[in-house]
Amino acid sequence: MSRIRTRPRASTRTSVLRTALVAGAAASALLLSGCVAGEGQAAEPAETDAAASVSLEGQTLNIDFATYNPLSLVIKDQGWLEEAGLTVNWVQSAGSNKANEALRAGAIDVGSTAGSAALLARSNGSPIQVIDIYSQPEWAALVAPDGSAITSVEDLKGKQVAATKGTDPYFFLLQSLEAEGLEASDITLQNLQHADGWAALQNGSVDAWAGLDPIMAGAEEQGATLFYRNVDFNSYGFLNATESFLTEKPEVAQAVVDAYESARAWAIANTEETAEILAEVAGLDLAVATKVITERSNLDVDPVPGDAQVEVLEKIGPIFVELGDVATQQQVDQALDTLINDEFVTQADAARFE
Repeated sequence: MSRIRTRPRASTRTSVLRTALVAGAAASALLLSGCVAGEGQAAEPAETDAAASVSLEGQTLNIDFATYNPLSLVIKDQGWLEEAGLTVNWVQSAGSNKANEALRAGAIDVGSTAGSAALLARSNGSPIQVIDIYSQPEWAALVAPDGSAITSVEDLKGKQVAATKGTDPYFFLLQSLEAEGLEASDITLQNLQHADGWAALQNGSVDAWAGLDPIMAGAEEQGATLFYRNVDFNSYGFLNATESFLTEKPEVAQAVVDAYESARAWAIANTEETAEILAEVAGLDLAVATKVITERSNLDVDPVPGDAQVEVLEKIGPIFVELGDVATQQQVDQALDTLINDEFVTQADAARFE
C-alpha cells in the first residue's frame, strides 16, 4: 500500500537504517554536526517489497551527481549501482536549477536539489517527488569580497548582488532581505550560476554574492567574508525523482535509495575519504573540502522526508507567490501536499551495498 502522504506526519528511521548507522555515527557524528500544480495527484509507485527482488541487469538509470550533494559523489566513486547490474548515466548538476531542468526534460530520473527548489518546481508543474533527504546543510550565506565595506544585509541597499534563481542561495538572499527590513527591489539581482557569481564577485562586477558550498568555502579560504549566516534559512537537501520513473522502475528507485543510505553510513564512518572525494571532484584543496564535510554538511539526518521539511518549506512558499515565481498560494499548497513520497526510504536497506 502506498504511503504517499498529504500533509506528511513526522517519520522515524527504520530499524535497519538505525542499526547500520550507529557504529559510524559514534566515531564522527560530532564532526558532521556540521503538470501545472494541482492538475492531478502524485503517481503511486508499485510495491517496493517485490521491487527489491527484481533483477537490475540490463536496466538503465540516469542520475545526477553534484558537489553540493556529497552522498552522490560517494555512490559514484564506489560504483555500487553499476556493480548491481545497472547501466548508469551520471550527469553533473551545477545547481538545483539545473537539476530541476534536467528532471523536467527527462534527461535524468533522479536529481539533487535544495528543498526550496524542489517545491518551486513542483508548484510550477514539474512531476517530481522527494524520495530521500541527503543532508541538512548550512550551504548558503551572503558573501562579500576581501576588504569590502559591506558587513550587514542593510549595506546591500542599492547594490549589485549575484545569486542563482531557483536555488537555496537565492531564497536565502530573499529571506535575509526580508528579515532585515529590505525588499528584493532594494537591490539589483544578477542571475548568475553559482561559479559565475563567485567569479563576478572576484572581478568586481557585483558587490555581494549569495554563495553555495563548496564554492563558497573555497572563496572563504581566499579571503571572502561570509557577512550574513543563518542556518534556519537553509532548506534541506532533497533527492528527487520523476513520477514516471517511480512508477515504471520501482526496483531501480529502491536501489538508488538503498545506495544513498549505504553512502550515508559510509560517509559518516569515513569523513576523511569523503572529503578527499569532494576535493577531487570539485577541484578544492583538501582543507576546504574537509571544512565543507565536517562543519557545514550534516549528513547524519533522518532521511525520511516529513514534517521537519514541510515546516521549512511553508515559510518559503509565500515568497514564491509574492515575487511572481508561482501564480497562486494554492499551487504551493497543492505542491506541498503531493511532493513527498516516503515509500522507498522507509524500506531502505543501508547494508545492501556494504
